[in-house]
Amino acid sequence: MIPAQLKQAGHALLDGIQTAAGQWFDVKTYIERSVAFSDDVLHVLAGVFIQLIAAALLRSSVGRWRPWLIVLALELLNEWSDFHVDHWPDLGMQLGESTKDVVLTMALPTVLLIVSRRWPRLLVRPPRP
Repeated sequence: MIPAQLKQAGHALLDGIQTAAGQWFDVKTYIERSVAFSDDVLHVLAGVFIQLIAAALLRSSVGRWRPWLIVLALELLNEWSDFHVDHWPDLGMQLGESTKDVVLTMALPTVLLIVSRRWPRLLVRPPRP
């Protein structure tokens, strides 16, 4: 490819990413407005649901790193999308809100990961003799 075509392909890719981010933002806004809980509660619930679904699809356990890493990756992608689509008047407020969202989303998946690795008997009944 010659440089002009490469530049054009790069612009097309960025346009596609921006469009996808905007569409995800619209879907997320619809979900946020359709349910009776706050955005913060949705972050907490989404983190646990995604971890459980990832563990099931991977035929793994919430005590493994892969489901937890999938939650983290999807949450960081979500915050990247928010940051690029939703522009706040104050950058500090927007970064603070993004940080809070990451902490809320990862809190319970982190607890499940640690408890299932460190104290698995809290989650599973010991076998009967």
